[in-house]
Amino acid sequence: MLPDGTLAAFGLYMTRTSALVLATPFFGAESTFGGAKVALIASLALLSYSTHGVPLPDAQAPLAFGLMALREVLIGLSLALVLQFALLAVRVSGEMIGQEMAFNMANVVDPATGLSTPLVTQLYEAAFILGLLAVDGHHLVLRALAASFERAPVGDFAIDGELAALATRQLAQMFAAGITFAAPVLVLLALTSLVMGLLARTVPALNVLEVGFTLRIMVGLGAMTLFAPLIAPALTTLFDAVDSGLTQVLGELGA
Repeated sequence: MLPDGTLAAFGLYMTRTSALVLATPFFGAESTFGGAKVALIASLALLSYSTHGVPLPDAQAPLAFGLMALREVLIGLSLALVLQFALLAVRVSGEMIGQEMAFNMANVVDPATGLSTPLVTQLYEAAFILGLLAVDGHHLVLRALAASFERAPVGDFAIDGELAALATRQLAQMFAAGITFAAPVLVLLALTSLVMGLLARTVPALNVLEVGFTLRIMVGLGAMTLFAPLIAPALTTLFDAVDSGLTQVLGELGA
């Protein structure tokens, strides 16, 4: 027979693990097989409980248990939001480039989100996720989950109120790191717009709309090819920001 409180404690472990896995971009993507998600959540929760878990001391009232479960959801989401912010920064960079290149009219449905996503954004998202997996970024997430059970054991009501302020700082930091994807290409596209504006004033007979549409695409694709070697250092900066963000969240949990 299991000791009293074992199932309740394991349920809290499952709650935190589920929140993290389902909210993480590569683990919880809609295109991922649902059975694989369930198996991953169950195995991680079982492994974590076997390492750190203890049964809840007393029978918990429904309201108290609900508050503890809510705390576990918030902790799991706070870890997953670090990666979501990094991916959001990459998406915004791709959106800005696609908008300047007039590529946003050629949208396709992203199976991971079910939303219409520009082609340039999908290209940068794929580079980010593949690069993150290549440098074992998924191991960072799993280690952060294991460390969170040490820093913030289950069965408690307390949660640090500084997590909201930390999330705001993390969002700004991720955007600062992610904008390096778009900056070189956007500079060339801005110069192209300036040149087209000067041509429109000096050569009024020139069909600026028709020429500018083609020229923007050519300059944008050429700039993306020219600055492709800069993607690696930009990704490195972003991955360092993800590692730093997870460390800061764990630091707040252990405060």
